[in-house]
Amino acid sequence: MSGKRIIHTPEEIKRIRRAAEVTAGVRDEIARLAHPGMTTFDLDQLAGTLINASGGRSAFKNYHGYPGYICISVNDVVVHGIGRPDQIITEDDIVSIDVGVNIDNAIGDTALTFGFKEPSSDVKRLLEGTRQALMDGIAAARRGAYVRDISAAVEKCARRNKLGVVREYVGHGCGIQLHEPPEVPNYTGFGKGARLEPGMVLCIEPMLNLGTDSVKLDRKDNWTVRTADGSLSAHFEHMILITENEPEVLTWQKTM
Repeated sequence: MSGKRIIHTPEEIKRIRRAAEVTAGVRDEIARLAHPGMTTFDLDQLAGTLINASGGRSAFKNYHGYPGYICISVNDVVVHGIGRPDQIITEDDIVSIDVGVNIDNAIGDTALTFGFKEPSSDVKRLLEGTRQALMDGIAAARRGAYVRDISAAVEKCARRNKLGVVREYVGHGCGIQLHEPPEVPNYTGFGKGARLEPGMVLCIEPMLNLGTDSVKLDRKDNWTVRTADGSLSAHFEHMILITENEPEVLTWQKTM
C-alpha cells in the first residue's frame, strides 16, 4: 500500500469545499425527485440538468469513456451502473446514485443509496450497516492516523452487520482531480497506507453486499459491476477534509 498522498493548499481547499457542497446539493435533489415509474435514463438526464444548473459539469461523463452524468446502480449493481431507457425503477428497488461535479476546477464526489418503501429487515441491515460503516470510517480519519485505521473501522462495522466487503473498488483522494492518492480500501491487510495530515481530502465510500463480497463486471458495457451472487448492494460516500482536529465532512447534507 503506497504512502503517497496530496496535501491541498488553502486556495484549493476553498474551491474543493464549494464543489463538494454543490455536489451534495445535487445528490440530495436527485434523491428527492427520483420515483418509481421513471427510467434510470430519465434519472441520469435529470442529474445532468441539475448539475448544469449548478454552474458545474459532470465529473464522470466521458471520464475514461463513461457515458452517463452520474452512476446509477440498482439492486445487485454495486457501482458504475449506467442509466438506461429500458430500465424502469420500481417501488421494490434500492437505488445507489454516485454524483461527481467539477466546478471551478475542483471536484465534488459523493454517493447515497435509498429505497421507496419500508425496507425488509435485511435491506434495513444493508442500508443502515453501510451508512454506519461510512460514519465509523470518518470518525477514524484523524490527524496522525493512517489509511488503515479508516479501513479497519469500515471493515469492523461491515463484519458486525454480516455484510460482504467489496475489495475490487475502493475510496480515494479527491479534490483537484477525481481520483488522487491515496487509495482508501474498505478492508485491511495491506499495511498502514498513507499517514493522515491536515489538507488531505479523501472520499470514504463503503460498498457492502448482503451476500458474498465477490463481484463481476458486465462484459456488455464494461462498466456495470454486479454482485456475483445477485445479492443486493449499497454504496455511501462522503468527501472529508483532514484537519488539526476532527475530520470535516465536506458533503454533509440532511439526506445522509
